[in-house]
Amino acid sequence: MFFVLGYRMKFVALHIIYLERTMIEVMESALQKAAGEGMDEFIQVFTDKYKEVIGGELTAETMPLLTGEQHSLLAYQIFRDEIMVGGFCQLIQNGYGGYIFDNPFAKVMRSWGADELSKLVYKAKKIYDVNRKDLEKERTDDEFMAMYEQYEAFDELEEAYLEMEEQVTALVASYVDDHLDLFAKIIK
Repeated sequence: MFFVLGYRMKFVALHIIYLERTMIEVMESALQKAAGEGMDEFIQVFTDKYKEVIGGELTAETMPLLTGEQHSLLAYQIFRDEIMVGGFCQLIQNGYGGYIFDNPFAKVMRSWGADELSKLVYKAKKIYDVNRKDLEKERTDDEFMAMYEQYEAFDELEEAYLEMEEQVTALVASYVDDHLDLFAKIIK
């Protein structure tokens, strides 16, 4: 019994050391300034740091540099930015389909309290899964623009997100604010 307990204690200690060593640092003053500007700016303080750490690219080599919570927050920022500008077709054509739909993004959003967003993402995932090969193929600019007519099934979901975006972003920012230690080490 002592050996098992000792092994577990070593694992926990190594895990804590690893987390402390790799936790991304964010300045408290930057958070305070951003919070005064808006919820999306508050979130962006974190996600900008995450992008800096991963060199701006999500690859097999950079994925382990972020925790699950950090990935979820980054996924929300990417989702929000892509949907607000160009919808699901743009999100997928920019290479984020797998990052959003193949990972537990929708499940995490539900656990953070964003139930309606979670449902919306699951609905979009159904469309994505059925049409993935076509949605992800390389296209010319004209072919890309034609996607919006071909995939009108996304329109209703995009409109629903645009209506809930402000509320969801505030909810996500509040969750992050209530659990800061999961997202970064705050430097005073």
